[in-house]
Amino acid sequence: MSVESVHLDNLSKRYGHHRALAGVSTELRAGSLCALLGPNGAGKSTLLGILSTLVKPTGGEVRYAGASGAEVPQRELRRHIGVLAHSSLVYGELTGLENLIFYGRLYNVRDAEARATALLDEVGLEPRARTRPARTYSRGMTQRLSLARALLHDPRILLLDEPFTGLDRAGAQSLARALAQARQRGCILLVVTHDLESIGGVTDHVVVLQRGRIVFEQRGDGFSYDELKRIYHQYTE
Repeated sequence: MSVESVHLDNLSKRYGHHRALAGVSTELRAGSLCALLGPNGAGKSTLLGILSTLVKPTGGEVRYAGASGAEVPQRELRRHIGVLAHSSLVYGELTGLENLIFYGRLYNVRDAEARATALLDEVGLEPRARTRPARTYSRGMTQRLSLARALLHDPRILLLDEPFTGLDRAGAQSLARALAQARQRGCILLVVTHDLESIGGVTDHVVVLQRGRIVFEQRGDGFSYDELKRIYHQYTE
């Protein structure tokens, strides 16, 4: 299965009487990074949950490479998706390296230990931390490990929810470089973030959600920090 695009067609989601999404439609493309912006409660995390197949929409559908998400076996589809969510999804009693080796074997990653070591280098998790239990990590260290876990199986689709949380400026710059490299490899990236400075120049597609609806969408060669800030403040204040 080669995923060159993901189509969102009139997606809606309700939780009881609360409407989280209402008629969201757009296209995410290979080699593109979409910044999903909006105030708290706009529906951003719900949308990421639907795209990751962990949340079922109330209406509408998602099409991956032309095939409905409901038609593709979930196990096969999830092999193409990497997720960094609010929950780290790492095991506290395992070391950083052990976590990645464990997930690597789940995904049948070839030479999982070598791949894990290379990714920990890429995300900047220092060598002495890799042999410590993940429960001893700071928020920033856990975020780096979670990013490595999301990238481990070389997914075609990367869904990142506030990935810069807890990172210092050096860590944020390292993550921005990793995202730029993933984009160059032809990945489809959707990033929810309030750290507009870190994604300035990397983003080429901006979507703004308000109350579950798209109120702004634009594509371009690359949005600067100032452009992203202007868009954010115009549509969220």
